[in-house]
Amino acid sequence: MTLLLMAAGSGSRYGKLKQFDDLGPKGEFLMEFAMYDAIQNGFDHIVVITKKENVSFLQEHLEGRLPDNIKLNVLAQEITDLPDGVEFTGERPKPWGTAHAVWTARNVIDGPFCVINADDFYGQSAYANAAKFMREFTGNQYALVGYTLKDTLSEHGSVSRGVCMTDGDDLISVDERLKLEQKGTVVVDADSGMEYTGDELASMNFWICRPSIFEVIETEFREFLQDDHMIKTSELYIPKTVQKMLKDGLAEVKVVPSQGQWFGVTYASDREVAVASLAQKTSEGQYISPLWQ
Repeated sequence: MTLLLMAAGSGSRYGKLKQFDDLGPKGEFLMEFAMYDAIQNGFDHIVVITKKENVSFLQEHLEGRLPDNIKLNVLAQEITDLPDGVEFTGERPKPWGTAHAVWTARNVIDGPFCVINADDFYGQSAYANAAKFMREFTGNQYALVGYTLKDTLSEHGSVSRGVCMTDGDDLISVDERLKLEQKGTVVVDADSGMEYTGDELASMNFWICRPSIFEVIETEFREFLQDDHMIKTSELYIPKTVQKMLKDGLAEVKVVPSQGQWFGVTYASDREVAVASLAQKTSEGQYISPLWQ
């Protein structure tokens, strides 16, 4: 089983590259706890998607830590990585989006894989539940590991989340909301004015996928690159790709409960909470210290 971590963000709201911040008790990156949790649950292949300038550093950093039996690929997400026969000669200030980040790994993944954000902590039970689903799933099943919306907010500002509609354990849709904040007893999206109770399911970009997604992303990417308006600032998002597969009958998407605690480091002020939480989990024996021995 493969774990794909998306680590190509710029950390504009955090103030620096949060993917490489030493949040752990012994200076570990947050993504290292994700790798550790995945390996503890039977994952044997780690793929990290990052910026070109960080590939060598991250490859060397992780090779010196991960167990010898774990396969590692560190890949660059680049603007120039396009489908065969397609050209882009314009300028663009940021990558093509999370779906493109996943597509970057198309040549190194040939089996079931999980996709996560490198700057999020998903909880040990999330990886156990994901691994169980991957060992048992059949046909064209995909899945989302879900979290309760009110438990994924930041005290320090608005966040973007995918608010989910479900029918039992079936995922119906994911609605991207860009400026969610707790306002009294409700959660409000300042961008749209939508209100939520906070008990809704939220997507934190923890997806369980199959290699069939690569072909769908490429098709979407080709269409995207033909749209002069979208090509300037829009992005390709994993939830939209999965929903397209769902709509077209290419995938059955289940919801896997995380049953664990999530936290992230969207803002610099989130750092203190993350450091304290990792220290507490380590002192309670959930993690060894240093993490890699």
